[in-house]
Amino acid sequence: MLIRNFRKKLKRIFRNHQINNGSFMVNQTGPVLTNRVASAAGLPAWFKQRLPDVRRLHSMRSLIHGNCLHTVCESARCPNMGECWGQGVATLMILGEVCTRGCRFCAVSSGHPQGVVDEAEPMRVADAVEQMGLRYAVITSVTRDDLSDQGASQFARTVKVLRQRVPDLKIELLIPDFAGREDCLQMVIDAGADVLGHNMEMPASFYARIRPQADYQRSLKVLRFIKEKDAQVLTKSGFMLGFGESDSEVFELMRDVRETGCDLLTIGQYLAPSKSERHVPVREFVPPFRFEEYRRQALRLGFKHVFSAPLVRSSFIAEHAYRSVVDGPEATGEYDG
Repeated sequence: MLIRNFRKKLKRIFRNHQINNGSFMVNQTGPVLTNRVASAAGLPAWFKQRLPDVRRLHSMRSLIHGNCLHTVCESARCPNMGECWGQGVATLMILGEVCTRGCRFCAVSSGHPQGVVDEAEPMRVADAVEQMGLRYAVITSVTRDDLSDQGASQFARTVKVLRQRVPDLKIELLIPDFAGREDCLQMVIDAGADVLGHNMEMPASFYARIRPQADYQRSLKVLRFIKEKDAQVLTKSGFMLGFGESDSEVFELMRDVRETGCDLLTIGQYLAPSKSERHVPVREFVPPFRFEEYRRQALRLGFKHVFSAPLVRSSFIAEHAYRSVVDGPEATGEYDG
């Protein structure tokens, strides 16, 4: 019964994503999502994922909802939720679940949070991290342009509580642009996370149509500012393919990001969250061999680690990338040749 219910959930997730081409294979042991289920979900026959421990999924959902927390896994309708939750890992999303921006690629709800901040949220994040037994935690947030500090102090409080409660924890923050405010960025830098990430999401030419409240140069400045203020912290960014970008635009984006001093890069396939007018449709499903070509190009540019595949997302097995850089690729069984 649990497996059958999870198959139904996978169908709903991928049906919403308007997939009609593409591919991905997860390299881990476990039962495979069959071609029959993939076809029923509107996927090509070679678009496969491993089915996780479904009982673990229910346990994770109870843990997260029991702590009154949100995850980007659910709010952004991440297609990797089953795999990550099946491994007991989730990306926690602070500052609520309503974003003040309305990017046309994102499934997170857009609206006006009215300046509300849950002061007890950092403690509940620490509770969840302890209960999950995490060694590595990824914390992100919605954008909160309604707050005087853009939500930076909530990030800082969350890191402080986690350091007190779980001293050996490695912490990765995926932050919004804080409207480019250096005082807010400095507050987060001073909190002392191990990895600071900010996603570029797409090449510059698509910002006006898809991310009108964001700014390409401002996002580059965020990454550059972090590295200038703390050269030791690892910085990270990510973007998606499938909006109709050219190879030259992808290379220009990777070059721009690397020139900020960014260390880690993720590249994934854009999947439209719905068929509504808010969300732009997928223009192209990029084949896996081109993701591999971009990965190699990015490594030649000097990135220390690159995840590039159709279903890669910015927090996808994030600890693996961190360990590969800090402990060396041999520690993770990875070779970036």
